[in-house]
Amino acid sequence: MNRSRLAPGAGIVTVPGAGPVLRSPEGEFLRIDTGGVDGDVLARRLTGQAEAASGDPHDGRLHRLIEAFEAGGYAVASSPRPPLSGRVVHVLGDPVLTEPLARCVRGEGAEVRPITPDGVSELAPAGPDGEHAAGRVAVVWCLDSPAAEGIWDAADRLPDHRVAWLRCHREGAHVWTEPLAAAPGDVSSRHVRLRRLAATPAHRELAAYWAGHRTPDTGPHPTAASAALIAALLAADLIAWAGADAEPREGSGPVHRAGLPPRRRLRRIDLRDLTVTEHPVLPVPDVAPLSAGGRPSPSAGNGAWQARS
Repeated sequence: MNRSRLAPGAGIVTVPGAGPVLRSPEGEFLRIDTGGVDGDVLARRLTGQAEAASGDPHDGRLHRLIEAFEAGGYAVASSPRPPLSGRVVHVLGDPVLTEPLARCVRGEGAEVRPITPDGVSELAPAGPDGEHAAGRVAVVWCLDSPAAEGIWDAADRLPDHRVAWLRCHREGAHVWTEPLAAAPGDVSSRHVRLRRLAATPAHRELAAYWAGHRTPDTGPHPTAASAALIAALLAADLIAWAGADAEPREGSGPVHRAGLPPRRRLRRIDLRDLTVTEHPVLPVPDVAPLSAGGRPSPSAGNGAWQARS
């Protein structure tokens, strides 16, 4: 017996003088071809208010209609699992950010484990076996300060071993959440630094700031509200990573219809007014070393010139 229920966010709307319509989780209204099935019967079945009566001549049509709801992602046969169920998320950094993040991620079904910087270094070369082989492990590193030079070098190797890598840090009144990297060739923290240096005329000053040549930090530090916002944004990136395994079709699952792809998206959160801006960022291709004359070697190809422009 079919016991499917409406998927979270989906609903059936009864329009006076017309047939029932489906309101999708995205807010679209879709007409339902009931094939002669009474709309009220369909609604009761999909909300658990009624079961099929034995020998009901319409039950075959109703069953096929509910199967169509399932195929479209608008009905589920059982309670859906939390989106991060079966994932392990290692968290480290400053408690003002890691504590709300751990609560968010745990609430979405993940197992949260604390880890140290040395532990991250040990995770990177762990190899494509065990829990890493399934691509179900992530590391999230949150800093309430600028990221020191080289602090994330070991973590940048995590995606090469099927470990997802996500991070954020604060620079003055701005917190930056960098794109989640989950596979070789994804955007690393090094790539973000290179792209940001290339995008500003104050690249020498920004490099000196990152290197620690600056006055003592004066904040502002994340508040409960801003930390919750940052944690929610990071959790959303982890949910998108977990949902990518399912290869969702358009119209169901964690499909991003608008905005930047999560693995190519750099966010800046202003702690003063909680505004969020998004910036596209791409990996930086490897280039050949410079020759003695200060020009890329002939084997570097055009990519070397593009990367240096």
